[in-house]
Amino acid sequence: MSYPDTVNLPFNRACLRDSFRPLSPDTVVTDEPGFLLLIRGEELLLLDEDESLLLPYGSPPQGVDPDTLLLMGSWEGRPLRTGRLSPSAPLPAQYAAEPFNAYSTRLDDRLLTLGGIARILLAWNHENSHCPRCGGESRHHPGSWGKSCMVCGVQRFPPTHPCAIVLVRRGEEFLLGRKAVWPQGRYSLIAGFLDVGESLEECAQREVLEETGIRITNLHYVGSQCWPFPSQVMAGFVADYAGGELSVADDELEDARWFTSHSPPLSLPGRRSIARWIIDRYALGNLHNNL
Repeated sequence: MSYPDTVNLPFNRACLRDSFRPLSPDTVVTDEPGFLLLIRGEELLLLDEDESLLLPYGSPPQGVDPDTLLLMGSWEGRPLRTGRLSPSAPLPAQYAAEPFNAYSTRLDDRLLTLGGIARILLAWNHENSHCPRCGGESRHHPGSWGKSCMVCGVQRFPPTHPCAIVLVRRGEEFLLGRKAVWPQGRYSLIAGFLDVGESLEECAQREVLEETGIRITNLHYVGSQCWPFPSQVMAGFVADYAGGELSVADDELEDARWFTSHSPPLSLPGRRSIARWIIDRYALGNLHNNL
Protein backbone atom coordinates (compact mmCIF):
# COMPACT_ATOMS: atom_id res chain seq x y z
CA MET A 1 0.00 0.00 0.00
CA SER A 2 1.09 3.59 -0.51
CA TYR A 3 2.15 5.69 2.47
CA PRO A 4 -1.09 6.68 4.29
CA ASP A 5 -1.96 10.33 3.70
CA THR A 6 -3.30 10.52 7.25
CA VAL A 7 0.25 11.69 7.97
CA ASN A 8 -0.99 15.12 6.84
CA LEU A 9 -3.75 15.30 9.45
CA PRO A 10 -3.25 17.85 12.24
CA PHE A 11 -1.62 16.62 15.45
CA ASN A 12 0.80 14.70 13.18
CA ARG A 13 4.02 16.66 12.72
CA ALA A 14 4.06 16.63 8.92
CA CYS A 15 2.01 19.83 8.71
CA LEU A 16 4.73 21.69 10.63
CA ARG A 17 7.34 20.82 7.98
CA ASP A 18 10.60 22.66 8.62
CA SER A 19 9.09 25.46 10.74
CA PHE A 20 9.26 23.50 14.01
CA ARG A 21 12.32 21.85 15.50
CA PRO A 22 11.74 19.95 18.77
CA LEU A 23 14.23 20.63 21.56
CA SER A 24 14.72 19.26 25.07
CA PRO A 25 13.83 21.66 27.90
CA ASP A 26 17.47 21.84 29.03
CA THR A 27 18.69 23.07 25.64
CA VAL A 28 20.78 26.20 26.06
CA VAL A 29 19.38 29.10 24.04
CA THR A 30 20.16 32.78 24.13
CA ASP A 31 18.06 35.14 26.22
CA GLU A 32 16.46 36.46 23.05
CA PRO A 33 12.66 36.60 23.13
CA GLY A 34 10.72 33.84 21.46
CA PHE A 35 7.24 32.59 20.69
CA LEU A 36 4.81 31.57 23.42
CA LEU A 37 2.30 28.74 23.41
CA LEU A 38 0.00 29.12 26.41
CA ILE A 39 -2.70 26.68 27.49
CA ARG A 40 -5.52 27.59 29.89
CA GLY A 41 -7.57 24.56 30.83
CA GLU A 42 -8.71 23.14 27.48
CA GLU A 43 -8.01 26.31 25.51
CA LEU A 44 -5.11 27.76 23.55
CA LEU A 45 -4.38 31.43 24.25
CA LEU A 46 -3.36 33.31 21.13
CA LEU A 47 -3.10 36.91 20.03
CA ASP A 48 -6.20 38.07 18.18
CA GLU A 49 -5.16 40.62 15.57
CA ASP A 50 -7.51 41.68 12.80
CA GLU A 51 -9.47 38.44 13.25
CA SER A 52 -6.28 36.40 12.78
CA LEU A 53 -4.87 34.14 15.50
CA LEU A 54 -1.12 34.42 16.02
CA LEU A 55 1.44 32.94 18.38
CA PRO A 56 2.47 35.64 20.88
CA TYR A 57 6.08 36.78 20.67
CA GLY A 58 8.22 38.32 23.38
CA SER A 59 7.44 38.67 27.06
CA PRO A 60 4.56 36.63 28.51
CA PRO A 61 1.39 38.48 29.49
CA GLN A 62 0.70 39.61 33.02
CA GLY A 63 -0.04 36.69 35.33
CA VAL A 64 2.39 34.28 33.62
CA ASP A 65 5.65 33.68 35.47
CA PRO A 66 8.45 33.49 32.85
CA ASP A 67 10.34 31.04 35.07
CA THR A 68 7.53 28.49 34.72
CA LEU A 69 7.75 28.39 30.93
CA LEU A 70 9.36 25.35 29.32
CA LEU A 71 11.33 25.32 26.10
CA MET A 72 9.67 22.88 23.69
CA GLY A 73 11.51 23.72 20.48
CA SER A 74 12.13 26.42 17.92
CA TRP A 75 9.51 27.95 15.64
CA GLU A 76 10.57 29.79 12.51
CA GLY A 77 14.10 29.82 13.94
CA ARG A 78 13.15 31.40 17.28
CA PRO A 79 12.67 29.74 20.69
CA LEU A 80 9.19 28.38 21.38
CA ARG A 81 8.22 28.14 25.04
CA THR A 82 5.06 26.74 26.55
CA GLY A 83 3.22 26.97 29.84
CA ARG A 84 -0.12 26.48 31.57
CA LEU A 85 -2.45 29.00 33.17
CA SER A 86 -5.07 28.15 35.73
CA PRO A 87 -8.49 27.50 34.14
CA SER A 88 -9.81 30.36 36.28
CA ALA A 89 -7.09 32.82 35.19
CA PRO A 90 -8.44 35.95 33.46
CA LEU A 91 -7.91 36.23 29.71
CA PRO A 92 -5.00 38.60 29.02
CA ALA A 93 -5.75 41.71 26.99
CA GLN A 94 -5.66 41.23 23.19
CA TYR A 95 -5.73 37.45 23.61
CA ALA A 96 -8.33 34.99 22.35
CA ALA A 97 -9.11 31.63 23.94
CA GLU A 98 -9.78 28.89 21.40
CA PRO A 99 -11.15 25.46 22.37
CA PHE A 100 -8.44 22.86 22.10
CA ASN A 101 -10.15 20.30 19.91
CA ALA A 102 -10.43 19.21 16.30
CA TYR A 103 -13.68 21.17 15.86
CA SER A 104 -12.19 24.64 16.35
CA THR A 105 -12.87 26.64 13.20
CA ARG A 106 -10.30 29.38 13.81
CA LEU A 107 -7.20 27.34 14.60
CA ASP A 108 -5.20 26.34 11.55
CA ASP A 109 -3.56 22.91 11.38
CA ARG A 110 -0.16 24.20 12.45
CA LEU A 111 -1.38 25.96 15.59
CA LEU A 112 -3.53 22.97 16.48
CA THR A 113 -0.57 20.62 16.08
CA LEU A 114 1.80 22.80 18.10
CA GLY A 115 -0.85 22.97 20.80
CA GLY A 116 -1.15 19.18 20.79
CA ILE A 117 2.59 18.72 21.30
CA ALA A 118 2.60 21.30 24.09
CA ARG A 119 -0.38 19.70 25.78
CA ILE A 120 1.33 16.30 25.89
CA LEU A 121 4.65 17.66 27.16
CA LEU A 122 3.11 19.89 29.83
CA ALA A 123 0.95 17.06 31.17
CA TRP A 124 3.94 14.71 31.25
CA ASN A 125 6.11 17.25 33.06
CA HIS A 126 3.42 18.10 35.62
CA GLU A 127 2.40 14.54 36.41
CA ASN A 128 5.89 13.09 36.73
CA SER A 129 7.71 15.24 39.24
CA HIS A 130 8.30 12.13 41.39
CA CYS A 131 9.38 8.58 40.65
CA PRO A 132 6.57 5.98 40.55
CA ARG A 133 8.98 3.30 41.83
CA CYS A 134 10.37 4.90 44.99
CA GLY A 135 8.74 8.32 45.27
CA GLY A 136 12.00 10.19 44.86
CA GLU A 137 12.27 13.50 43.07
CA SER A 138 12.56 13.25 39.29
CA ARG A 139 14.47 15.64 37.08
CA HIS A 140 14.79 15.98 33.33
CA HIS A 141 17.16 13.49 31.77
CA PRO A 142 19.83 15.52 29.92
CA GLY A 143 19.05 16.08 26.26
CA SER A 144 15.47 14.79 26.34
CA TRP A 145 12.01 15.15 27.88
CA GLY A 146 12.67 11.99 29.86
CA LYS A 147 12.82 11.99 33.66
CA SER A 148 15.50 10.46 35.88
CA CYS A 149 14.87 9.64 39.54
CA MET A 150 17.41 11.33 41.80
CA VAL A 151 17.13 8.46 44.32
CA CYS A 152 16.92 5.13 42.49
CA GLY A 153 18.02 6.29 39.03
CA VAL A 154 15.10 4.87 37.05
CA GLN A 155 14.56 6.64 33.72
CA ARG A 156 11.18 7.23 32.09
CA PHE A 157 10.06 9.00 28.92
CA PRO A 158 6.78 10.56 27.75
CA PRO A 159 4.47 7.63 26.90
CA THR A 160 2.16 7.27 23.92
CA HIS A 161 -0.90 5.08 24.46
CA PRO A 162 -2.00 3.11 21.36
CA CYS A 163 -5.67 2.89 20.40
CA ALA A 164 -7.47 1.12 17.58
CA ILE A 165 -10.29 2.86 15.72
CA VAL A 166 -12.26 0.92 13.13
CA LEU A 167 -14.90 1.35 10.44
CA VAL A 168 -17.05 -1.77 9.97
CA ARG A 169 -18.80 -2.21 6.60
CA ARG A 170 -21.68 -4.52 5.68
CA GLY A 171 -22.42 -4.14 2.01
CA GLU A 172 -23.47 -0.50 1.56
CA GLU A 173 -23.92 -0.06 5.32
CA PHE A 174 -21.37 1.08 7.89
CA LEU A 175 -21.44 0.84 11.66
CA LEU A 176 -21.16 3.87 13.95
CA GLY A 177 -21.61 4.32 17.68
CA ARG A 178 -22.61 7.20 19.91
CA LYS A 179 -21.47 8.21 23.41
CA ALA A 180 -23.98 9.97 25.66
CA VAL A 181 -21.63 12.92 26.29
CA TRP A 182 -21.43 13.84 22.59
CA PRO A 183 -23.60 16.55 21.02
CA GLN A 184 -27.06 15.43 19.97
CA GLY A 185 -27.06 13.36 16.79
CA ARG A 186 -23.31 12.78 16.58
CA TYR A 187 -21.97 9.31 15.75
CA SER A 188 -18.42 8.09 15.20
CA LEU A 189 -16.27 4.99 14.80
CA ILE A 190 -15.78 2.31 17.41
CA ALA A 191 -12.46 2.81 19.20
CA GLY A 192 -10.58 1.79 22.32
CA PHE A 193 -7.24 1.44 24.06
CA LEU A 194 -4.91 -1.48 23.48
CA ASP A 195 -5.15 -4.06 26.26
CA VAL A 196 -2.24 -5.95 27.81
CA GLY A 197 -0.86 -8.60 25.47
CA GLU A 198 -2.90 -7.48 22.43
CA SER A 199 -1.96 -6.57 18.90
CA LEU A 200 -3.72 -3.59 17.36
CA GLU A 201 -5.75 -5.95 15.20
CA GLU A 202 -6.90 -7.91 18.24
CA CYS A 203 -7.81 -4.66 19.96
CA ALA A 204 -9.99 -3.58 17.04
CA GLN A 205 -11.79 -6.93 16.97
CA ARG A 206 -12.35 -6.94 20.73
CA GLU A 207 -13.60 -3.36 20.94
CA VAL A 208 -16.18 -3.85 18.20
CA LEU A 209 -17.40 -7.10 19.74
CA GLU A 210 -17.54 -5.73 23.30
CA GLU A 211 -19.27 -2.47 22.39
CA THR A 212 -21.67 -3.65 19.68
CA GLY A 213 -21.83 -7.47 19.64
CA ILE A 214 -20.56 -7.49 16.03
CA ARG A 215 -17.78 -9.77 14.78
CA ILE A 216 -15.44 -8.49 12.07
CA THR A 217 -13.10 -9.90 9.41
CA ASN A 218 -10.78 -8.65 6.62
CA LEU A 219 -9.23 -6.04 8.90
CA HIS A 220 -6.96 -3.56 7.07
CA TYR A 221 -4.78 -0.79 8.48
CA VAL A 222 -5.33 2.58 6.74
CA GLY A 223 -3.42 5.20 8.74
CA SER A 224 -2.79 6.81 12.12
CA GLN A 225 -3.03 10.10 13.97
CA CYS A 226 -1.48 11.52 17.10
CA TRP A 227 -4.34 12.39 19.47
CA PRO A 228 -3.29 14.52 22.47
CA PHE A 229 -6.35 13.77 24.64
CA PRO A 230 -4.31 13.05 26.69
CA SER A 231 -1.48 11.25 24.82
CA GLN A 232 -2.54 8.67 22.27
CA VAL A 233 -1.92 7.41 18.78
CA MET A 234 -5.05 6.33 16.90
CA ALA A 235 -4.36 3.40 14.56
CA GLY A 236 -7.11 3.37 11.95
CA PHE A 237 -8.63 0.23 10.40
CA VAL A 238 -11.38 -0.76 7.99
CA ALA A 239 -13.08 -4.15 8.39
CA ASP A 240 -15.96 -6.22 7.04
CA TYR A 241 -18.95 -7.53 8.97
CA ALA A 242 -18.56 -11.21 9.87
CA GLY A 243 -21.67 -11.85 11.98
CA GLY A 244 -23.66 -10.98 15.07
CA GLU A 245 -26.58 -8.73 15.99
CA LEU A 246 -26.26 -5.23 17.39
CA SER A 247 -26.14 -5.30 21.18
CA VAL A 248 -24.93 -2.04 22.68
CA ALA A 249 -22.74 -2.09 25.80
CA ASP A 250 -24.45 0.72 27.69
CA ASP A 251 -21.39 1.33 29.87
CA GLU A 252 -19.53 2.34 26.70
CA LEU A 253 -22.10 3.56 24.19
CA GLU A 254 -25.54 5.12 24.25
CA ASP A 255 -26.39 3.80 20.79
CA ALA A 256 -24.96 2.05 17.72
CA ARG A 257 -26.51 1.84 14.27
CA TRP A 258 -25.93 0.85 10.68
CA PHE A 259 -25.90 3.85 8.33
CA THR A 260 -25.52 4.33 4.58
CA SER A 261 -24.07 7.12 2.47
CA HIS A 262 -27.65 8.01 1.51
CA SER A 263 -28.78 8.05 5.15
CA PRO A 264 -25.89 9.22 7.35
CA PRO A 265 -26.17 10.49 10.93
CA LEU A 266 -27.02 14.13 11.62
CA SER A 267 -23.49 14.86 12.82
CA LEU A 268 -20.06 13.30 12.35
CA PRO A 269 -16.63 13.78 13.94
CA GLY A 270 -14.59 16.87 13.09
CA ARG A 271 -12.94 16.91 9.68
CA ARG A 272 -9.47 17.07 11.18
CA SER A 273 -9.81 13.75 13.01
CA ILE A 274 -8.81 10.35 11.67
CA ALA A 275 -12.33 9.14 12.48
CA ARG A 276 -13.80 11.58 9.95
CA TRP A 277 -11.03 10.90 7.44
CA ILE A 278 -11.86 7.18 7.50
CA ILE A 279 -15.62 7.78 7.28
CA ASP A 280 -15.27 10.18 4.36
CA ARG A 281 -12.82 8.01 2.47
CA TYR A 282 -14.21 4.52 3.07
CA ALA A 283 -17.92 5.06 3.78
CA LEU A 284 -19.29 8.31 2.40
CA GLY A 285 -16.98 8.92 -0.51
CA ASN A 286 -17.06 12.64 0.42
CA LEU A 287 -20.71 12.85 -0.62
CA HIS A 288 -21.81 14.72 2.50
CA ASN A 289 -19.37 17.58 2.96
CA ASN A 290 -21.85 19.59 5.04
CA LEU A 291 -21.99 17.09 7.91
